[in-house]
Amino acid sequence: MFAIQIPPEPPSQPAPAWDLTLGLINATVQLDQPDGNGQRTVGTGFLVEAPRPDGTPRTVLVTAAHVLERMPEAEARIGWRVALPDGSWRFTPEPLRIREADLTPVWTRHPERDVAVMEIVAPETFARAAIPLGWLAGPDAFDTWQVGPGDELLSLGFPRGLSANRAGFPILRVGRIASWPLTPISAFPTFLLDFPVFAGNSGGPVFWTPTARKRPDTVLPPHPFIAGVLVQEVLVAGERLEIGVVTHADYVREAIALLDAAPGP
Repeated sequence: MFAIQIPPEPPSQPAPAWDLTLGLINATVQLDQPDGNGQRTVGTGFLVEAPRPDGTPRTVLVTAAHVLERMPEAEARIGWRVALPDGSWRFTPEPLRIREADLTPVWTRHPERDVAVMEIVAPETFARAAIPLGWLAGPDAFDTWQVGPGDELLSLGFPRGLSANRAGFPILRVGRIASWPLTPISAFPTFLLDFPVFAGNSGGPVFWTPTARKRPDTVLPPHPFIAGVLVQEVLVAGERLEIGVVTHADYVREAIALLDAAPGP
């Protein structure tokens, strides 16, 4: 068990679903590392505003742990985007240190789940776009809001390294929850989402807004929320089943709590 700092409650008048979708689009970035042979390892990450225990601001990059583990070099790239005066955008990937000089990882991995987090220094526009920690669903959210099989969730990512446009924005997909039971998350730490998943999607946020359909006669969540992190595509005998595996968002909270528990230098 982890001691987790309880985040502030979301505002009583939450942002419209469209705003959260755009907010997550702006907070989602491509991660990649070329291998020197014309190929590259690609994944997805998203930014969370997770203040330190003393209240000072902190931007945390969240992704699937295997995305970073499959990048053997000390430096990866993170796909920042810059708005230009004429209304267009420019894709401006920059180096991101993911390992020390001795190749020791600088990220923190959840001890049991395929989730990694690391504090980063982000450009001001991206730091402002980071999603508040309070939007990550807690361990009881699915029960409280009667989230179940057939409900729709949205996901952002870079399948096969493809972006939505030359500016480097992520691609938005939608799928239905395809497994049951979903809780308690200690027994069912992941769930299945019925949508096509490709290499490059791993680490992307999976989330709900009122634009996503929900089963009738069930509780409507009072605000949009991040349900989890996409960590895997399902393959059987090498055949893609077009099903994704999602780790519950509460494990992101636990991983961030480990940042605060880490010993100082």
